[in-house]
Amino acid sequence: MIAIVNCSKHGLRRQFLQQRQALSPDVWRSQSDRICHQLLNCAQFIGASRILAYQSHRQEPNLDYLFTNAHKQWGLPRSIGKDLLWHRWQPSEPLVIGKYDILEPDPKSALLAPDCVDLMLVPAVAVDTRGYRLGYGGGYYDRLRADPLWRKVPTIGIVFDFAYMETIPTEAWDLPLDAVCTEFGIK
Repeated sequence: MIAIVNCSKHGLRRQFLQQRQALSPDVWRSQSDRICHQLLNCAQFIGASRILAYQSHRQEPNLDYLFTNAHKQWGLPRSIGKDLLWHRWQPSEPLVIGKYDILEPDPKSALLAPDCVDLMLVPAVAVDTRGYRLGYGGGYYDRLRADPLWRKVPTIGIVFDFAYMETIPTEAWDLPLDAVCTEFGIK
């Protein structure tokens, strides 16, 4: 675990984003692939048929290697107002540039309801040992997971190991993730 320079959420977010941006393309790709291999060997991932994921943005761990698994059905988010809507998506389908310049599925693709989802892979800036997530500060995943139906969907936070830390400051509305995956394993 790294030394923390600033313990505010804003300071931590800035510190971890700078570290992530400083990764060379080769290191970023290698560590992303290692995360994918950890997930491919995870019982929760193996047993899931429908998985919600994300498209890498701002050098988040890249999950493209997972999308080659033809036995899985995928869902990706679209940002609408202050909410995330989840759409079915397969790697052969085109993506469009959405809010925040993040690649999203076609708005016409079928929506996914929480009761038909087996697992959600959640991007994060950092995650702590208790499962609490530091995101970008928009609250999209917090609002989604506050819904009792979405809260039932098992979650795995995805971060590089340098962003897995002892404790993140939390707010009353924060909900812990069920697990965390780094290039060194599921925690």
